[in-house]
Amino acid sequence: MLQYRAELDAEITLSNGGSVTARALLVEVPHADVTHPEVARLAVAALGLAGAKVDLTSVRVFGETVAAGGGRTPQRIEYVELSHVIESGMTTYAGLPGPVISAYRTWAESRPGYAEGTEFSFDRIEMIGQTGTYLDSPRHRYQDGTDLAGLPLGRLADLPAVVVRTVDNDGRAVDAGDLEPYVVAGHAVLLHTGGDRHWGTDAYGTDAPFLTEAGARLLVERGAALVGIDSANIDDAVPGGPRPAHSVLLAVGIPIVEHLTNLGELPPLGARFTAAPPRIVGFGTFPVRAFATMPWFEPHDHTRSAGWLPTAVQQS
Repeated sequence: MLQYRAELDAEITLSNGGSVTARALLVEVPHADVTHPEVARLAVAALGLAGAKVDLTSVRVFGETVAAGGGRTPQRIEYVELSHVIESGMTTYAGLPGPVISAYRTWAESRPGYAEGTEFSFDRIEMIGQTGTYLDSPRHRYQDGTDLAGLPLGRLADLPAVVVRTVDNDGRAVDAGDLEPYVVAGHAVLLHTGGDRHWGTDAYGTDAPFLTEAGARLLVERGAALVGIDSANIDDAVPGGPRPAHSVLLAVGIPIVEHLTNLGELPPLGARFTAAPPRIVGFGTFPVRAFATMPWFEPHDHTRSAGWLPTAVQQS
C-alpha cells in the first residue's frame, strides 16, 4: 500500500509570540492531493504547537510503499551522542575535583593469573558523582529522597523527547513562557540553550543559562518525566543562593540531567531519550551515557530522512 508524506520548509509563529524556522520537516498526509492549508494544519498538530500560524515556503508531497497493516519499517536507527567525554583531571564544574583514572592491575600484572597469552586490565576511577554529563535523583537534594537505585527505568530510558530551543534568546533564563507552547506530559524535556559551546573553558560556568522556578513549576504541573539542560547548572548557580529548579523538580521525583551536549542535532519532536545511571544505593548523582535515537527511513532523497531537521527557535 502507498502512504504519503509532505516535506516542508516553513516559518512558524508561536501563540506566545516566538517563532520557529522548520527545514525539511516531514509530516504524514492523507493523500497526494493534500492542500497547503491542510499541510499547515497537520504540521501544527505534529509539533504539538496549538494556535501556531504556519507560513509554508516549500512543500513536496511523495508516496512510500509500506507493509500491510500500515507500519513503515525504518532502515536503521540513528544514534545521537549527548554526553561529554570523561577523562582524567577534567573539570566539570569549577571548584569540584576532577576524576582520577588509573590502573588497579595492568595487563602485565594480570598475566600470572591466567593461561599463557591471556591478560586483562583492571581500571580504577576516583570521582564524585557530579562528573561529566550526570543525572540527579531526588536524593541529591533531599535526605529522604529516592536514590539512584530507586529510580524506575520508565523515568530514564526511551522517553519521547521535547527539545526546547532558547539558543538565540537575549537572556540566560528559560522561563515558563518559553515552555508554554510545548506538550511535555511523559516526555524528557531537553533545554537547548547552547551553553555547551563553552564546555572546558572558564566561560562555561559564568553567567550560564538556567531554568527559572516558574519554568520548573510549569513542567511539574504538565507532567514532564525528566528535564535536561546543556548548561553548567539547571539553576542560576549564584554562590549561596537558592536552587529552585532542583528543589521543585526533585521534590516530585523528576530526574535532572545536567551538562548535556549536541542537542542541536535533535528535532523538536520525534527523538527518544535515554540517560540511565548505575543502580547505586545511597547515592544521589552519577554520570550517564545520555543519547537519543531517531528512526531513519528510506528511500528519501534528502541527506537526513529521520523525519526532522534541527530548527532554530527565536523568541521575540
